Amino acid sequence: MSHLKLFESKQIRTWYHEEEENWYFSVIDVVEVLTGSSIPKRYWSDLKKKLIKEGSQLYDKIVQLKFEAADGKKYATDCLSTENLLRLIQSIPSPKAEPFKLWLAQTGYERIEEIQDPERSIDRAMENYLKLGYSKDWINQRLKSIEVRKELTDEWVQGV
Repeated sequence: MSHLKLFESKQIRTWYHEEEENWYFSVIDVVEVLTGSSIPKRYWSDLKKKLIKEGSQLYDKIVQLKFEAADGKKYATDCLSTENLLRLIQSIPSPKAEPFKLWLAQTGYERIEEIQDPERSIDRAMENYLKLGYSKDWINQRLKSIEVRKELTDEWVQGV
C-alpha cells in the first residue's frame, strides 16, 4: 500500500508491507530532505559506493519498489525499511539528520538500561501509555493482560 508522508513540507514516498507489518521509504526522497541536494540521485549513488567501501551491509537491504514520479510514470526506486533507513540516516552528514541521530542514541541508551534493569521497560511502557492519554486503570489492566497472555502461552509451549 503506497502512501506519501510529509517532512518539512517535502513529500517522502512510502509503502506499507502488510504481511511484514513494516514501512519502506524512498531513499532518494529522504536523501533530498536531509541533505537539501538538488541532485539527490547522485548523492545517493555516491553514498552507496562509500557504504560498500566501508563494508556496510546496508546495500544488500535495498528493496526496489515502483513509485509514481513527477512525470506521472512509475519507476523502480531504491527503498529501505524503517530499521535500515535509520541506519542510513546515521551515514548522512547533515544538520537535518542530527535530531534523528540524537533520538537513535537516546533510544539505544534506554534499551541498554532496560536490559540491565528490566523494570525500566515496564516504567517506560507506563509513561508512554500515559502520554497517549490512557488512564492508570487501563494501563494496569493492559499490563496484567499481557502477563496473563504470556503465562498462557508458556503453558501451551510446555504442553507441546
